[in-house]
Amino acid sequence: MNKHSLMVACTILFLVRISFASDLAWSNADEYTVEGRSFDDRASTWDRLPVRARGVVRDPVWNLSRHSAGIAVRFVTDSPSISVRWKLTSDSLAMPHMPATGVSGIDLYAKTPGGWRWAACGRPSGVENTSTLVQGLRRESREWMLYLPLYNGVESVEIGIDEGASISPAPERAKPIVFYGTSITQGGCASRPGMTHVAILGRRLDRPVVNLGFSGNGRLEPEVGRFLVEIDAEVFVLDCLPNLDGPSTAERTVPMVMQIRDSHPDTPIVMVEDRTFCDAPFSERNRKRNRGNREAFRQAYEDLISDGVRGLIYVQGDDLLGDDGEGTVDGSHPTDLGFMRQADALEPSIRQAIGSGDDG
Repeated sequence: MNKHSLMVACTILFLVRISFASDLAWSNADEYTVEGRSFDDRASTWDRLPVRARGVVRDPVWNLSRHSAGIAVRFVTDSPSISVRWKLTSDSLAMPHMPATGVSGIDLYAKTPGGWRWAACGRPSGVENTSTLVQGLRRESREWMLYLPLYNGVESVEIGIDEGASISPAPERAKPIVFYGTSITQGGCASRPGMTHVAILGRRLDRPVVNLGFSGNGRLEPEVGRFLVEIDAEVFVLDCLPNLDGPSTAERTVPMVMQIRDSHPDTPIVMVEDRTFCDAPFSERNRKRNRGNREAFRQAYEDLISDGVRGLIYVQGDDLLGDDGEGTVDGSHPTDLGFMRQADALEPSIRQAIGSGDDG
């Protein structure tokens, strides 16, 4: 291609992009129903902890809280097409064991008579991204849910619809299910944001969820608990054992449960054991670690029950990833298969917790 032809091609591409943008009406996503974001005093629109947490929680927790894991935007539109523009805070789009669509991508679901259904994934190519997610739909009103990136922050998110179409916030839902955990809770290593067990359970139960997963830093810390208990939750889920050993589990479990119980005397608390490492049959070290933190966690649970603490539901870890060794990318972090299995394992206990909360 000669220089003249190249210039003509670039000009046409530029004009096509201008035409594409001008045919859409854009609005900020935070004008609609935002779930997974529990605090009003944020340093940035899409942070997970309040600005007050800076200097209270450890720096790694604060930095990870600026990732938008678990945050979702729900809206209703009759537009035949939906596009999204999102600007990331980091150009680290992917990780060696997790694709860019999970780390930095956008995931769109539609509500149907049979439940939530995946529709499209926005694939990032840089810090600034624009993607047509769906097009050619019938002109009828639908409810949508847009999940934000798991391991990146977002500076801005905009939703684009056809000129003349309507868009409005979706109805508010019940109190959230709040998950406090590790890199697994945050979403490592889902292929896209809607495939974490936290998101899957939110859709199955038709409940908002709050994802307070902090990669490598879910340690049952009272500094995090201070903000956790500010959330008016329907259920709290504690899933921090992958970042703890036996002694730290023994030291921190009872204080964390009591920190929650002091502020929420009747809210159910689901206590989740560590998942079994998929390489455990070949690693005595990992078998020992599983035994150590599980024994300490179980003992803490039994001590709490003996002391009269009620509303606790205990989930064993053996079934979280299945028993065939196929549920992770690295023996620890789930693939989509592993996350689906984890959702399957947790769903009965969380449904039980919701029912006990309704009764109480």
